[in-house]
Amino acid sequence: MNLEFEYGNGMMRAELPDTTDVFIPGETVPDPPCLPQDWDSLYAATLESIRHPIGMEPLRELAEGKKTVVFVIPDIVKGGLQPTSHRRVAIRACLDELYAAGIKKENILLLFSNGLHPRTPQDEAKKILGEELFSEFWYSGQITSHDSEDYDHLVDLGSTPQGDHVIMNRYVFEADLPILIGHTQGNPYGGYSGGYKHCATGISHWRSIAAHHVPQVMHRQDFVPVSTTSLMRDKFDQQGMWMEEKMGKRFFCCDAVLDTKSRQIEINSGWAKEMQPVSWKMADRRTYVHWAEKKYDIVVFGMPTNFHYGDGMGTNPIQMMQALSAQVIRHKRVLSDHCVFIVPSICDGWFHEERWPYLRELYEMFQHDYMQILPDMNRYGEYFATNEEYIRKYRFAGAFHPFHGFSMMSCAHLAEMHTSAIYIIGAREPGIARSMGLKTRATIEEAIEDAKRKYVGPEPNILALPKTFTTAAVHLCMKNPEENSHYRDNAPAHPCGG
Repeated sequence: MNLEFEYGNGMMRAELPDTTDVFIPGETVPDPPCLPQDWDSLYAATLESIRHPIGMEPLRELAEGKKTVVFVIPDIVKGGLQPTSHRRVAIRACLDELYAAGIKKENILLLFSNGLHPRTPQDEAKKILGEELFSEFWYSGQITSHDSEDYDHLVDLGSTPQGDHVIMNRYVFEADLPILIGHTQGNPYGGYSGGYKHCATGISHWRSIAAHHVPQVMHRQDFVPVSTTSLMRDKFDQQGMWMEEKMGKRFFCCDAVLDTKSRQIEINSGWAKEMQPVSWKMADRRTYVHWAEKKYDIVVFGMPTNFHYGDGMGTNPIQMMQALSAQVIRHKRVLSDHCVFIVPSICDGWFHEERWPYLRELYEMFQHDYMQILPDMNRYGEYFATNEEYIRKYRFAGAFHPFHGFSMMSCAHLAEMHTSAIYIIGAREPGIARSMGLKTRATIEEAIEDAKRKYVGPEPNILALPKTFTTAAVHLCMKNPEENSHYRDNAPAHPCGG
């Protein structure tokens, strides 16, 4: 069986055994049908949702007598850029309802919820919103992005009953009506994006994010495989509801369940506490794919240079490890206990230091000072998170916030925890891969033979995952429900209904 896998900016071809199983999201098992993708149909469906929300009054009723509105909008990492993307349709439909309720345009702010991601620059804002929305709000200064280090525009809400320190965006806190435009899309951190995850990670502070994106949460038994019943998800919900309690009002959410091509399958609006579990029912059909008839000993997938968090993710060693671990989190239900990953990656040592200015220092530190495993680095989280130069680059030079690297490292260790070995294929700087505990080989075929001798035996079950990082991923499950013997599948109902 001849297959191609992503490799740098191109592809790597390999000859795999004919018994190899192949899974491509949206193709091997079709997604649930999406809504008609013309503007009028999507606008009507969105309007229907915001006029009949779950657990809240309709948006127009909520807006009556109010003055200020803030839209909280996901950044470019997910959600699609097509003319009929959920962001564009939902914002327009909400705007029309707000205007009908008497809200004045000059009292509306569009805020990108980038959290610890790079702040949204002008060109990205235009790509996300489209020419019409961008021009309507940009030139009057009504588009901005969250700055988690701008203390003039942050509000300290104290601690949740769980002890999580919550600091949130002041524009949102002070708005008469805060609107979350979200995506219910499979995510290794807490099952899905959208809902309370949107505000807990998108408009908060690194100290709030440090309550959940850390080893003591991400290395718990309930985190792998991915679920909506983990402590991480519970912390998202607790922080989001704490924001609502302290604001004295609820977020109005408008979330879309998206398919592999970021098209709307279903649109749900309302109060996140009651809306999330409704959205998850449809999202589960698309995301938790009960397909596998055996556990896999070898998984092969490619790693391009540019994906998800940006150009260089497939060469930067910390980001590479996070990407490897994300596949463990998503697919653990179908992996054997001695599973091996085989991953083409150009691995040429490019850190893309403009985007991740702190990761080379972090990587070098990991090679010294009794750093045996990645979580050992966590004790330096505050040291990096308060580095003034790295913070300036986050605020003004298009970089990730320095604490973002620690959420990456906490996740990154999961690849070592849950696999017997990981082979990086075709590395230009193989020493970088080896310094992260990875094996290196020249070809996929050579790695398979080595894995047979050392880990998986002569007749392994092999799963090939082309397009792993170029499509919206799923969470693979066993076809037989009794074989999905993991926390999510047997857990009691989530306190918020999931």
